[in-house]
Amino acid sequence: MPALIFDCDGVLADTERFGHLPAFNRTFEEFELPVRWSEADYALKLRIGGGKERMASLLTEEFVAANGLPADDAGQKEVLAAWHKSKTSHYTRAVQDGLMPGRPGVVRVIDEALAAGWQLAVASTSAEASVRAVLAHVVGTERAANFKVYAGDIVPRKKPAPDIYEHALSDLDVAPDEVIVVEDSGNGLRAALAAGLKTVVTVSSYTAAENFDGAALVVSSLGDRDEPAEALHDPLRLQPHGEVTLENFRSILAASEVKAP
Repeated sequence: MPALIFDCDGVLADTERFGHLPAFNRTFEEFELPVRWSEADYALKLRIGGGKERMASLLTEEFVAANGLPADDAGQKEVLAAWHKSKTSHYTRAVQDGLMPGRPGVVRVIDEALAAGWQLAVASTSAEASVRAVLAHVVGTERAANFKVYAGDIVPRKKPAPDIYEHALSDLDVAPDEVIVVEDSGNGLRAALAAGLKTVVTVSSYTAAENFDGAALVVSSLGDRDEPAEALHDPLRLQPHGEVTLENFRSILAASEVKAP
């Protein structure tokens, strides 16, 4: 049975700008850290896979000494865990407050996949609690119950390593040529391609200028009547006409194998 695997942040909703960035900054304020990431700062941090890992990038020798933070590995691990727990709480609250509407076409495509009997999953580097909160908010609890969720530290290496997709393939018991991935970033695309998976990219506010060589289709979104999808790179000449559909995904699966760039 084919499977459709979504990334979370930037794919299900524009969570980076309206959720993660404010949650990081509220956490820094809560712990009285002299850090406030601007949108430009955060765009650079997004090159690092995983929220905990982005926070860890602060822990330079100079920053640690200036802010009285532990210098040993065990102490820093404890500090990062506390920061990340707080950040997840701030983020989850933002999701529950409805600050991040779902991206166009997501629910429509999910309904098409459910009707056709496809398996559904989310594979993300974010914390599992955050991913489940976004999924339920965007698609509703009834649809969310049909998803497998692979998130956070379930694998040792974050995207662009293929680990999380390889784990998903094993757990879903599907072959790579039976899977479509929907991603929004270059790191996510590289992770999916390295696992041998055909990938559709829906660019987000932070990723539009990234390199998406190897994607089967690059679009502005999955599209709906109010906000039609624009095809930005269509090597298979799918011509989605405003909405990316399950039939487009079937055509991608039937096409020749996607190679990593």
